[in-house]
Amino acid sequence: MKMIRIGVLALIFAGLAFSTAKAGWDPAERENARGAVEYFRKNAPTLDRFFEKAYGYVVFPDVFKGGFMIVGGGHGNGYVYELNTLVGRSTITQVNVGPQLGGQSFSEIIFFKDKRELDNFKKGNYELNAQVEGIVVTSGVATTIDFSHGVAVFVLPKAGVMAEATVGGQKFSYLAY
Repeated sequence: MKMIRIGVLALIFAGLAFSTAKAGWDPAERENARGAVEYFRKNAPTLDRFFEKAYGYVVFPDVFKGGFMIVGGGHGNGYVYELNTLVGRSTITQVNVGPQLGGQSFSEIIFFKDKRELDNFKKGNYELNAQVEGIVVTSGVATTIDFSHGVAVFVLPKAGVMAEATVGGQKFSYLAY
């Protein structure tokens, strides 16, 4: 148990050490945000109904995840939309415990069914745990998935190989535009 705590603390400190400090909103981020949304629209056209129905969403174009032995984690930066308008940015931090080895990168998008769910996310204390799964989508595959507890989570794998049988969660931050 002590080894797990040390591993988790090491991942947290590594994330803090390697994250960049930002003052204000970089105009280039608008293009990055637009590109992230277009990446999902192009590579997962079956999600169009979520873009139309959702009150808001957060998109993470690049989430990097790695694990070794019994502890792993991941991190990424993203963009928050409300009624299809860019309103802020977000970070995702993952911690996983269990047998694992490897590394991968992926894109993730979380749709919020209504204002209440998006407002809860924007409070900065939003977490997804092991009971909320990200559905892996591939181009050309119809999805019959709908909102579960007011959210729908989708993941597009990008690169890497990872074997794992873990339990963990995702924690998010929010910074308004």
